[in-house]
Amino acid sequence: MSDPQSESSSDSQSEPPSEASREPEPFRYDAVVDPGEKRHIRYEVGETYLGDPIEMPVTIVNGEAGGPTLFLSAGIHGDELNGVKVVQEVADRYSPAEIHGTVVCLHVCNVPAYEAQRRDTPIYDQDMNRSFPGKERSNTTERMANRIYRRFVAQCDLGLDFHTSTRNRTTIYHARADLDDPGVRRLARAFATNVVLYGAGDQGSLRSTATADGIPTVTVEMGRAHRFQPVLIEKALEGVESVLAEYELTPGEAVHWPGWFQSTAADSTKRWLRADTGGLVEMEWGPYPLVYEGETICTVTNHFKTAEHAVEAPFDGLILGSLENPVAAPGHPLCHIAQLDGETRREIEREIEIGEFDGYRSHGDSWADD
Repeated sequence: MSDPQSESSSDSQSEPPSEASREPEPFRYDAVVDPGEKRHIRYEVGETYLGDPIEMPVTIVNGEAGGPTLFLSAGIHGDELNGVKVVQEVADRYSPAEIHGTVVCLHVCNVPAYEAQRRDTPIYDQDMNRSFPGKERSNTTERMANRIYRRFVAQCDLGLDFHTSTRNRTTIYHARADLDDPGVRRLARAFATNVVLYGAGDQGSLRSTATADGIPTVTVEMGRAHRFQPVLIEKALEGVESVLAEYELTPGEAVHWPGWFQSTAADSTKRWLRADTGGLVEMEWGPYPLVYEGETICTVTNHFKTAEHAVEAPFDGLILGSLENPVAAPGHPLCHIAQLDGETRREIEREIEIGEFDGYRSHGDSWADD
C-alpha cells in the first residue's frame, strides 16, 4: 500500500488541539529537571555481581517552552550501535532554548549487554525487548526494564526506539509500527522512512508496551550490529528532526517527506525466504534492493558445486533484510522481502534511473556503510 506524496505527514484524527499551547512543566523521575534545564545523568538501574551500580546514561532536555515529551531509546540490544550514535547526537544537538517540550534520551538501555557487546543480557541470556514493562521484584533484566519504563518512558507522550539487525544479518532502513493506531500512524509518517512494516510488535517489546499504555511508539531498524553506519545514522537524525517539527517541539521547522512510501498491510505482503537445502549461500540481487518476480535472489550450493538451488523472488518486491553469514541449513532465513504495488515500484525505478535512489546496497555488498 502506498501513500501519495501530496498527503500531509500528520494524521488529523490524532492531532491534539495544539502542541504549543502547553505550559512548560518539570520532568520528574527520582529527581526533577526544570523547564530550561538540560541534564546528563547516570541513572542506576541495577547492580553487578560485585554490588557495583549498573548505570544507564540519560540526557533530559527540558525546553523553556511547553510541549510534548518525546523519548528516544537505544541499546536495548547491546550490540546494536547505530541507534546509540543517533541518541548521542540528538542529546548533544539540542538546547532548552530550541525545544518546546521535553526530549528524553535513553542512550544505552541494556548496559550489561552493551558492555559485553552482545544482544541479550549476559545474566540469564534474556532479551530486554521482551521484558517490558518489567517487574520490580523479578530477574535482572525485568528489574532494569521496570526502572527504565516507570521512571522515564511512562512520563512521555511518544517515543522512537532504535535497533539494527542481529549479527550475521543486515536490514534496510525502515520503521515498524502498529498502523491501526492513529497516534502511531502519525508518528510513523512523521519519521518519514520509505518503508513501514505493519504490526503491533511482540509482547514485552518496548514499542508494544508503550503504545498499549497510550504512548505512541515506533521502532526504527537500521543496518547491522557492531558498527556505526554514517549514512543510516544521518537518515535517522533527519527522521528525528521531522518528528520534532511535526509535534512542534521545534516550531517552524519542516516536516520531511521521503519521496515514496510503502507500508505492508498484512503478513501476505512480506515474507521471509528460507533455505530448503544446506550449503554455501551467494547473494545475487543488487546493487539495489528492488527485485522482480522470478528473479534469482540467491543460490545455495553444496561444497562440490554439483548441486545448486536458486531462491527466486515470489513477487515484485523490496529486499528488507538479508543474510550476511554465507552458510545455511534447511529452514535458515535468507532474506526478508516486501511486496510492492505497481505505483511504488515505478517510482523506485524512476529514482534508480535518474540516480536519486539511495539504494542501501549501491556500493558492492555494503548497505550504505558510507
